[in-house]
Amino acid sequence: MAEMQEIRTGRHCVFVMHVHLVFVTKFRHDVFTDDHLVRMEEIMRSVCADFECELVEFNGETSHVHLLVNFPPKVAVAKLVNSLKGVSSRRLRQEFPDLVRHYWRASKLWSGSYFAGTGGGAPLSVIRQYVEQQNRPV
Repeated sequence: MAEMQEIRTGRHCVFVMHVHLVFVTKFRHDVFTDDHLVRMEEIMRSVCADFECELVEFNGETSHVHLLVNFPPKVAVAKLVNSLKGVSSRRLRQEFPDLVRHYWRASKLWSGSYFAGTGGGAPLSVIRQYVEQQNRPV
């Protein structure tokens, strides 16, 4: 079970929801330096805050980044992803003119696809067993 400080509350719900996101660069090109990644984390942290989400963890390499995001049930992951990728691409292009050479085709930094996986909590087998063991009304 989640630690007590991680449990968040909404108007009508109590929740702990995390998603692991992975974004790769267009054509999997090696694009990012440490300076790019440091600024990208700041940008993505700000976008998450706009969605009432928390960027719990961020890391990346030259061709991809990983994010662990704590998010409320009202946030659609696809909308969060679109904003994270769009805002980061636009701001990085403005702030780092050296990235322009990586936008040579289709003016895109990111691949159109992404990975999203739920994270945290108990394994599905444990949850399934818990639900199966609940008393049924007679």
